[in-house]
Amino acid sequence: MGFADQRFNVNLSILFTELPLLERPAAAAAAGFTAVELWWPWVDSPTPEQSELDALKKAIEDAGVQLTGLNFYAGQLPGPDRGALSIPGEESEKFRANIDVAADFAASLGCKALNALYGNRVEGVDPAEQDALALENLALAARAADRVGAIILIEALNQPESPKCPIVSAPKAIEIVDKVNAATGLGNAKLLMDLYHLSMNGEDLPSVIEQYAAKTGHVQIADNPGRGAPGTGSLPLEELLDQLKKAGYDGWVGLEYKAGDRPSAESFEWLPREAR
Repeated sequence: MGFADQRFNVNLSILFTELPLLERPAAAAAAGFTAVELWWPWVDSPTPEQSELDALKKAIEDAGVQLTGLNFYAGQLPGPDRGALSIPGEESEKFRANIDVAADFAASLGCKALNALYGNRVEGVDPAEQDALALENLALAARAADRVGAIILIEALNQPESPKCPIVSAPKAIEIVDKVNAATGLGNAKLLMDLYHLSMNGEDLPSVIEQYAAKTGHVQIADNPGRGAPGTGSLPLEELLDQLKKAGYDGWVGLEYKAGDRPSAESFEWLPREAR
């Protein structure tokens, strides 16, 4: 077992950001990777021009990499926002406008996983009202994902860095997963298990894996402290990924870490090229 037994993809919204967006897929391929994932790249627009979508699609195809994960519109990422779907008014409307755009773009590249970030609590708004709106929007997103043969992912963030986000534990994320599946009857809502975020929450990672591997649709990693590459912190990521594999998880592992002060291409020395 070990890193060589995993399937890794590179998150192009946190790695290779020293390059323009359209150059990042080729950079990931040059570093030896065959798959990539993305946050929604147009932070100001849930419905970009078709020419922009086409240009990104062509860049991914020309690089010969597979798009394995895509976020729905989630506001300013990186930045103050943590999603849009639970925020009444303009942000919720933007999320809804984006649902079919994101699903169709994912489908055009054979991407089977769409991440729906919940969003922050809003001062002066009843949390129950936000949660009802969120469930409504998540059900819409789940149906759109199902239409293109994809799953929808619910991600737990971490409380220290996202104090206004209500989903900051694996059990809470699973609660939302179960509610969405109950609302739609589709069963295509899954947990996005980000080991960095869960470790920042102080959760018992082996226990989380044991309990929730079967409901996990995607995994992301970064070391802690620092959110750097494996080996820069103290998380036993190799052991944790081995445990996930033994528990039956055979999906992709997204590299969602910060390269630090060096070029992104130099941040992969922990992973032998033949294992990328």
